[in-house]
Amino acid sequence: MFVSLSDYGGTCEDESQEEAEVARPLVSETEGSSTEAAEPSVCVGLMKTGDPNTELGHSERQTWSRQMDFIMSCVGFAVGLGNVWRFPYLCFKNGGGVFLIPYVLMVFVGGVPVFFLEIALGQFMKQGGVATWNIAPLFKGLGMASMVIVFFCNTYYIMVLVWGLYFLAHSFTSPLPWATCGHEWNTVNCTTNFSRVCFNQSLSPSPPNVSSLNTSASCLEHTGLRSSVMEFWERKVLRLSGGLDEVGDISGYMVLCLLATWVIVYFCIWKGVKSAGKVVYFTAVFPYLVLVVLFFHGVSLPGALNGIIYYLKPNWSKLSEAQVWIDAATQIFFSYAIGLGALTALGSYNRFNNNCYQDAFILALINSGTSFFAGFVVFSVLGFMAAEQGVDISNVAESGPGLAFIAYPKAVSLMPLAPLWAVLFFLMLLVLGLDSQFVGVEGFITGIMDMLPPKSFLGSQRREVIVAICCFTCFTIDLSMVTQGGMYVFQLFDYYSASGITLLWQAFWECVVVAWVYGADRFMDNVACMIGYRPLPYMKWCWSYVTPVVCMAVFLFHVVNYKRLVYNAVYVYPWWGEVLGWFLALSSMLCIPLTVLYKLLHCKGTLMERWQHLTTPIWGRHHLEFLPPENEARLLPKAEENKTTLSGM
Repeated sequence: MFVSLSDYGGTCEDESQEEAEVARPLVSETEGSSTEAAEPSVCVGLMKTGDPNTELGHSERQTWSRQMDFIMSCVGFAVGLGNVWRFPYLCFKNGGGVFLIPYVLMVFVGGVPVFFLEIALGQFMKQGGVATWNIAPLFKGLGMASMVIVFFCNTYYIMVLVWGLYFLAHSFTSPLPWATCGHEWNTVNCTTNFSRVCFNQSLSPSPPNVSSLNTSASCLEHTGLRSSVMEFWERKVLRLSGGLDEVGDISGYMVLCLLATWVIVYFCIWKGVKSAGKVVYFTAVFPYLVLVVLFFHGVSLPGALNGIIYYLKPNWSKLSEAQVWIDAATQIFFSYAIGLGALTALGSYNRFNNNCYQDAFILALINSGTSFFAGFVVFSVLGFMAAEQGVDISNVAESGPGLAFIAYPKAVSLMPLAPLWAVLFFLMLLVLGLDSQFVGVEGFITGIMDMLPPKSFLGSQRREVIVAICCFTCFTIDLSMVTQGGMYVFQLFDYYSASGITLLWQAFWECVVVAWVYGADRFMDNVACMIGYRPLPYMKWCWSYVTPVVCMAVFLFHVVNYKRLVYNAVYVYPWWGEVLGWFLALSSMLCIPLTVLYKLLHCKGTLMERWQHLTTPIWGRHHLEFLPPENEARLLPKAEENKTTLSGM
């Protein structure tokens, strides 16, 4: 279909969803077309009212029942396992309390600006996924890229919940199964009494490049002994094979855990935000209650104070190391869930006049505060474990799955009433990851529903059917991760598909498109239109200069210092495994340039005319209420705009 471009002197072949669009300039010809001009944009009508609380009549898109539903959903999605198992270790590793300096700085120049941009963009456009980028149609590849990333995240992240559920199911016995040897999965090298071995090893440097999945066992490796916890994890839970090429058989118990987890996710989101908004009150609040209980229990244990001091002990020399700043920036983009598209989806269900600017700072405070508080919980327990074993805390401090499934279970097994604390910990782990999972899936579903043509077969289906198809697809892929070689597949997804490289690439282009293609001043006007006042100028400066520079600098650092994927510091992935990993990474990253190239090649006219047309926003009909009557807009077809993305309720 060719859309008339009489105003630009060219024609452009575009997507089917734009067939019914009215292709007209956003502003009158006399106002010019520069995206940098701070023109009245689409908010003149509302600004004349002067009332930021004015309710606008929108399309039939659902909104949150209460604004607290949105806050809780964002907390549930952004505050996840990384806050508990990654930040405390990074803080300890990168100079203790000194790490807070680069971390807080990165929060304000990277985390908050992009976090706010994504929420505000979703709220303003009232759509998620690809459709969000109707604000600059040439760059719809940004929406595609975010959907690819969040799809991969939804696929592999749920395995952490599956392992947590498996541990939870084994936590109701005394003694705990990983606390003793003599089980069918144990070897003759299994031991539960290795404090003297660890003490001897702590006198010498730890072996280099030890994976976070086995550092707690590093003091045993030289003697050939194996921790009972490590054997439970590798031989019972993972049933680990020798490599990526040794797939092995599927574990029936793990399939049941996987199925149960996906069923829970499905019924949390099948009816949309009206039902999911209720679930997040439990899934967002419960982990905090358990963290508080674990904190008070942890600080009462012997050795806890030494662990907390170790966590916060400042090492000022670390500030001069580039890796510390890189870790701080990367942690921000991970923990704030930036670039996944879910935040725009959540924001799209807000009331148009919601104060998303205020929400962004509140959510940032909750997110970073949780990370900092979790460090006290984690290191009080690690301090206790180190005291019980007579080793240095550095020998038991870990991050990632190593903390959740090796170090903490080992510590719990040393406590009185061990099953009680094991149940609480793994229940917290399960719930903490569950809300991140189902909000991530909700973000993906929103993007799919907004993208489907309303008259297509899938577009006419009830929401429950679309959700079921997506969940079943992910479940099928996940079957490869419950095999004996499943951990190698999981690590491949984790290392490449949603790595720092892909998220930084995504965040960089989001800032560039909004600030330089659409216009930073223009978007600031749009935000003022929604909340009644302009945000601080620092937001515009960050979008335009600071955040893109930070993103690209960290991105290039990761690329230059790229290292081959290794598991347990021993198994090096084969070349074809690396090729598969880079395919996962590039499948999202290339969406942006390839989409730009495709659109430009399928458009007629001069290059300037193509650019002019393809960067003209496609407004939703809810924008008409405050468009100046003398200005014409490029509109989505009514059928698509009024399509309820959460239909079937």
